[in-house]
Amino acid sequence: MLVFSKITYAKTAGWLAGLALVVLPAACGASGTPPLATPNIVLIVADDLGFGDTGCYGATKIPTPNIDRLGREGLRFTDAHATSATCSPSRYALLTGQYPWRKNGTGVLPGNAALIIDPRHATLPSILKGAGYRTGIVGKWHLGLGGAAGPDWNGEIKPGPLEVGFDYAFIQPATGDRVPCVYVENHRVAGLDPLDPIQVSYGQPIGDEPTGRAHPELLRLGLTLGHDGTIIDGISRIGFMTGGHAARWKDEDKADVLTKKAVDFITQDARRPFFLEFATHDPHVPRVPNPRFVGQSGCGVRGDVIVEFDWSVGQILAALDQMKLASNTIVILTSDNGPVLDDGYDDRSVVDLNGHTPAGHLRGGKYSVYEGGTRVPFILAWPGRVTPGVSAAMVSLVDFPASFAALTGQVIPPGDASDSVNVLPALLGSSRTARDQLVEHDGARMLALRDGLWKFIEPDSRANRTYSLAGELYDLEQDLGETNNLNSTQRERRYQLSSTLEQTRQPGKR
Repeated sequence: MLVFSKITYAKTAGWLAGLALVVLPAACGASGTPPLATPNIVLIVADDLGFGDTGCYGATKIPTPNIDRLGREGLRFTDAHATSATCSPSRYALLTGQYPWRKNGTGVLPGNAALIIDPRHATLPSILKGAGYRTGIVGKWHLGLGGAAGPDWNGEIKPGPLEVGFDYAFIQPATGDRVPCVYVENHRVAGLDPLDPIQVSYGQPIGDEPTGRAHPELLRLGLTLGHDGTIIDGISRIGFMTGGHAARWKDEDKADVLTKKAVDFITQDARRPFFLEFATHDPHVPRVPNPRFVGQSGCGVRGDVIVEFDWSVGQILAALDQMKLASNTIVILTSDNGPVLDDGYDDRSVVDLNGHTPAGHLRGGKYSVYEGGTRVPFILAWPGRVTPGVSAAMVSLVDFPASFAALTGQVIPPGDASDSVNVLPALLGSSRTARDQLVEHDGARMLALRDGLWKFIEPDSRANRTYSLAGELYDLEQDLGETNNLNSTQRERRYQLSSTLEQTRQPGKR
């Protein structure tokens, strides 16, 4: 079992009582509605945004003024982590409070996968819904839809986000490079013409639409690896799709569409506290920025879609300001995993870097168990409540359920959110410490254990191994770039961390 920094009940209860005195006097609206007892929460989750991709985290080549504003006005964390270095596992942990490697089937999902979250268990949105929140998700889902047979794209699509605690959902089912390339609003494909039904396959090609493999001459974005299925909007995807033409998205417009839906959710009803997860597509592949952002970064198309993401953040902040909600809203900005450059499309993401370093001074990125794979930007802003600054506390996205349950006075049922730790004092700046230990995951099978600033990577026994056959040990206080493997010289510490990781790996949690 992992041992964490202890936050006593008395300390937490006393702190929350003090917080209540701050929050409860929020002004009543003109209609005489009762004051909010809890802050609104806007969670902005970028897709593949690296630790070094924004100005407030050291980037000098890509302008990110809205994110930098959050960095100035909020608490900026330097040791915050997604649980995993890929999307589906990371997002599963964020919502469920459980390490994804504990459950089979939580790897990167095809676009027609069944729902991998069990609706019978508590989730971050269901916890907040229990506290009276209006809950919504806009953007990327990639956690499966439907029962064991998968989603019925031409009928009612459930279970899905609404069954795990969201009141409203406007989502892209998977990644932008996977079919189906349509939005799902609540239980239905948005804008679907019933006379043009959707079919999806991740096996054999279906329909008569051209594929990237057979017709590369039709592509407006070339390929480097895979992504040679059905061509949608001039870009070939993973998987095969036919039908649903009226419902298909246009890649250049995705940021505009999703951002407007997020703003609409915020402005819909200010009488109740709300929780919004705004899960952007940017800067994931395929990278196709709106024309007004093309060339704005000086770092090629990947930089341009980061500028586009920054614009989306600015629209959210502007909506909160216009609705006079900013002082009673927690805004969190983070990413689902580390950065990647060439991820299957020939978009010049490598050659156009212009000196930009997406992971900053960290080693690795997406798909990697090194720090660059899971250490992500993480800013929490709550004007007048959280003192701006920088925190080195180690926190994880898996801690959201326990921490926000504590904030809102909710009790998580026994066995649910089993890996989530209440790090609320650290999130809101009243404590400099949070976790003592954390498991990092490459998104497939490799694990690493953080114990303070020591890190152990388990032995890699695969034939095509990426990591050492004997394991790796790093002192991050002296070697944040993970260049000096101490595995052979710090044998006692290696044995201790290896044993702890093995114990943690055993079955017994949900």
